[in-house]
Amino acid sequence: MNISTGVIVSAQKVVLYGSEGIGKSTFASCFPDPIFIDTEGSTKKLNVKRMDKPTSWTMLKEQIKYIIAHPELCSTLVVDTIDWAEQLCIDDICARANKKGIEDFGYGNGYVYEKEEIGRFLNLLDEVIAKNINVVLTAHAQLRKFEQPDEMGAYDRWELKLGKKTSSQISPLIKEWADMVLFANYKTITVFNEKTQKYKAQGGQRVMYTTHNPCWDAKNRDGLPEEIPFDFSSIAHVIPDFKKSVPQPTTTVDRGDFEEIIDNTAETDKPIETQQKTKPANETINPKIAKPLADLMNASGVTEKMLRETIALQGYFPESTPIENYPADFVEYVVSIWDKVLASIKENNDLPFNY
Repeated sequence: MNISTGVIVSAQKVVLYGSEGIGKSTFASCFPDPIFIDTEGSTKKLNVKRMDKPTSWTMLKEQIKYIIAHPELCSTLVVDTIDWAEQLCIDDICARANKKGIEDFGYGNGYVYEKEEIGRFLNLLDEVIAKNINVVLTAHAQLRKFEQPDEMGAYDRWELKLGKKTSSQISPLIKEWADMVLFANYKTITVFNEKTQKYKAQGGQRVMYTTHNPCWDAKNRDGLPEEIPFDFSSIAHVIPDFKKSVPQPTTTVDRGDFEEIIDNTAETDKPIETQQKTKPANETINPKIAKPLADLMNASGVTEKMLRETIALQGYFPESTPIENYPADFVEYVVSIWDKVLASIKENNDLPFNY
């Protein structure tokens, strides 16, 4: 049994939410060496590193696994936004069960399946944290009427803009997972005009809240002030960067050895015939194939012929059937179990469709 004491310095899990257009993506771009998984295409105007826009839940998870396998690519992984990613998750769950919507499962089971899948997603992000890479999840905010059971009346409060019926399950899960939950908003004050007998809003400064309030959710574990300017410099001192460049050690060469190297180089400085090995270009995927499936095929290096052969082995469609002619629900199912499809292609095993 190992017992440790003291502060453990690790990568940070940050959730940042706020209204649309307030600058969440720009703020996230200030984190150390970020790379974006842009689920909604909001980083087009930013000069940042980004992966292809995920068109399926499977593709999103594969991109995260790629970062885990190649931690040298970045110091911060940004999923922008988690509420758009949630819709990919719901589509994936419905495709696997051949359902039209999350409520088709009955008895609220669809929401339970989503909560379990989001839990596995957060576990995958924990593997990113284990590689000393910060993780930032951005989200939109929504106003919801809230009524406390021990008080009379109701009031508005800001919450993560997740599914209307899933927010009571998914939102707490994400907030519990995070080390820091930040709420960005415009600070306004109301001034009463005696002439018009009306109130007028003034201000509009962008600020960020770091602690809980009856009107919003926020938290931090670093003793940050309750209200700080919406600028990365306000939290930069608590965000680690484990990928800072380390000066390379310099090597010294003895002069005698150096002169000997020059002499040997002069003798062997002759052209050497080498055989250039060229890698064949990847086969172009038919643009008529559904984009979520085409994206996975491109990322995995799977050709149309390889996929058609695998599908034909199960007896669903003849090998000569073009992939673009597959039914839409069948394609969605293939996307949802892509890991198994890929394993079957590589190992030539039976594909457990159960479609």
